Amino acid sequence: MQNSAINLVSTQPDAVQDVDVCVCTFRRPQVADLLASLAGLQTPGWRMRVIVADNDDTPSGRETVEKAFAAHGLDGRYIHAPARNISVARNACLNAATAPWLAFIDDDETARPDWLAELIARRDETGAGVVFGRVEAVYAENAPAWMPAADLHSTPPPIRNGEIVGGYTCNVLIRRADVGALRFDPAFGRSGGEDTTFFAHLQRCGVPMAFAEHAVVDEPVPESRSSLNWLKTRAFRAGQTWGLLELRNGKSKATLTVMSMVKVAICLGMAGFSFWSQAGWRRAIVRSRLHAGVMAAATGKAPLELYGA
Repeated sequence: MQNSAINLVSTQPDAVQDVDVCVCTFRRPQVADLLASLAGLQTPGWRMRVIVADNDDTPSGRETVEKAFAAHGLDGRYIHAPARNISVARNACLNAATAPWLAFIDDDETARPDWLAELIARRDETGAGVVFGRVEAVYAENAPAWMPAADLHSTPPPIRNGEIVGGYTCNVLIRRADVGALRFDPAFGRSGGEDTTFFAHLQRCGVPMAFAEHAVVDEPVPESRSSLNWLKTRAFRAGQTWGLLELRNGKSKATLTVMSMVKVAICLGMAGFSFWSQAGWRRAIVRSRLHAGVMAAATGKAPLELYGA
């Protein structure tokens, strides 16, 4: 499936001189806005190169990307990585990266000027090999009131018992030496969850991880994702990924099924008790779908394919 990551982790801070910022794109003109924001980053004492991997069947994004490189004076490389499988694009970025540090950011986000500097500062403070930032959802003015109140589109780091578990590629800095030969699993490239499994593997290899609260990127929420149904579907798929990880880690199908059934029931009960809160009951319902996804994985249901259509 995946190759092993390097298991030797340096905890000594070293000067960051070169960073490769990696972007995977698929038919999103918004990538031009992202590249413009990267050109405005504060880069004290280090150099940045931008790698964009286009996952479309044809190199449909080349013109947009290369025009943005030229317009903003970015040191950039465009790669055509076809397959409509996000793991293929992410792996193309890893294969093209040469800097000691690399960062991932999504093509529908924009980086705040201090984004990368904050990630690097947190890395220097902690000695971590992986540093996650925060993704802040930007809601349209006509979004229903419950949506920004619930804020289910923003992405915080997944934390269990005080430790980061799994992870995401929408805002992260990674020491390339710690990645080694590890690559994103194509089996999750259409369903999503390839980043969760990737970072879970790094964690098992002992790579320390940290969270940079002030390393923020902004992600506008499009109309296609402005619904409870979309949030429920995404949560269900995330639960499936987590369930598969738990099975790989040795948890029995029976135990996982029973635990997830209990958690679904608890979440539904919480939804009932919080019916007076438009944001509260929706949070509980979305959470119940995550645990339903875990149960689906335990009972053998194939992962939903959210990407590559």
